[in-house]
Amino acid sequence: MSKRYRLATEADADELLSLTLRAYEPIRKLGINFAAATADKELVLNNIQKNACYVLEEDGRIVATISLRMPWGPNPGPYGVPHIWWFAVDPETGKKGTGSDMLEWLENTVLRDTLKAPFVSLGTADKHPWLIGMYERKGYVRAGEKDLGKGHITIYLKKQLHD
Repeated sequence: MSKRYRLATEADADELLSLTLRAYEPIRKLGINFAAATADKELVLNNIQKNACYVLEEDGRIVATISLRMPWGPNPGPYGVPHIWWFAVDPETGKKGTGSDMLEWLENTVLRDTLKAPFVSLGTADKHPWLIGMYERKGYVRAGEKDLGKGHITIYLKKQLHD
């Protein structure tokens, strides 16, 4: 099996939209208001054009995506460092570590080694039953919270990448 990480292009929009809607189906069922959960092609294209949207391909098929909102971009995170956003793994790949591999690649290769970011942030909903715990097990710590008017409290987490 061949694996390749790369930046998404506009040509990937339809495949990314399909993957995202399948991956975020449980979020919609929970009633959590994440932008990616109800994405359309315009939002996917906007993400590709304005953020660093990465994909993981296996044998030429996109199986995961993760995006970084940059501090200088139109929608920066809260701490002046890259902010992880729009993380989705194709549910058809099963639970074989694809998401963990993608996240570790982003943290180490992109954020720590290339961008030299001291830490990274992300946000998730307080109402989500397992995401906060999953990120904490991966070394993230709670850093704050905010009501963004989405029907839940956004819990911000940070992970130190450099001393």
